[in-house]
Amino acid sequence: MKRTLKYLAGAAVTAAVAGMATMSYAAPHDTAGRAPHSATAPAAAPAAAPAAKHAPTPRIVQPGERVTGAPGFELWLTPEGKHWTTPDMPEGQFRSVVDGNVDLSSPGVSVQSEGTPDRVHLSGLYYGGKGTASTVELRTAAGTVHGKLIELPGRPGWGVWYAVAEPAPNDGSRHFVSEVTVRTTKGKVYASISLR
Repeated sequence: MKRTLKYLAGAAVTAAVAGMATMSYAAPHDTAGRAPHSATAPAAAPAAAPAAKHAPTPRIVQPGERVTGAPGFELWLTPEGKHWTTPDMPEGQFRSVVDGNVDLSSPGVSVQSEGTPDRVHLSGLYYGGKGTASTVELRTAAGTVHGKLIELPGRPGWGVWYAVAEPAPNDGSRHFVSEVTVRTTKGKVYASISLR
């Protein structure tokens, strides 16, 4: 017992000199090696792992479910394609993915642009790329604009991007949008179009 106390006292002095807080506790044990009572501090909770960063994926919408991009600017998808309204065309417009004008087997992007004095409504199809679409970036006469993506359930091989931009003074260029790039969750180009 004296030897145990000598070692404990030596460990306490060493820890005190090293500037570490320690606590020793010895309790009698029964024949099975269990302590009849013990004073143990609760175990420290493990440090929380940093939240894993996940690239965004398209919002999944049901056929006919309307998504509001801005007041009067709504989009919805059906298995046949993209539907949308703007304040100037509330009766709606349609862009087909089944009429043979879109080759879903190769990467592509389309662009539709309608404007009001307050904002420009931008949207289009994206299709045929490899991987999972994640983000869309547009170069416009008003600067770089980031849009959003929507798709139908079940990975149909196409989706719709949309964005709203501030109007820009007419600089004489033919197109308000000069480039649209859809990237995958891994940052690679899913599909893009240049309109210069």
